[in-house]
Amino acid sequence: MRQGLSSTVNDKLKHIGHTELEIQNNKMSELSELYQQVILDHNKKPRNFRKLETANHTAEGYNPLCGDQLTVYLSLEDDAVRDIAFEGSGCAISKAAASMMTQAVKGKSKQEAEKLFNEFHRMVTGELDEEIEANSLGNLIIFAGVRDFPVRVKCASLPWHTMHAALQNEGIISTE
Repeated sequence: MRQGLSSTVNDKLKHIGHTELEIQNNKMSELSELYQQVILDHNKKPRNFRKLETANHTAEGYNPLCGDQLTVYLSLEDDAVRDIAFEGSGCAISKAAASMMTQAVKGKSKQEAEKLFNEFHRMVTGELDEEIEANSLGNLIIFAGVRDFPVRVKCASLPWHTMHAALQNEGIISTE
């Protein structure tokens, strides 16, 4: 339905004299604005931002280039993520990615969490075209634009690598 609506809007814009480039620029502007709003919201009010006292798996993650540091806490029960939380400090992208990651992973099986990790990593590194390939990313696709800013890929992926390390009980990871 979204595609149909989009093509209808595009047809109308073309009809009133807008070029394909103008339409693309409008879409990019809208996506950029949405991206900024979501990042700012999750940065100001991060979800699951706390120490999880019942955690039975944890990992610490560091991004020396940006200064991001975070700890991911997992409560795994019967091979499922019963609860997940994080603490730490970092840039808005890192904190927002951690916040949205916790929402996406909570309640998932360990296998589903690993699948999300792989898809997210492939997306932000440009190996997954989220618009063409089937994926489970949902609203996490908001981070697709990060791939256009290589220095920010590590900011967005740090929480995911830290969660992956926590699932494996690996302790400490670094983006370097």
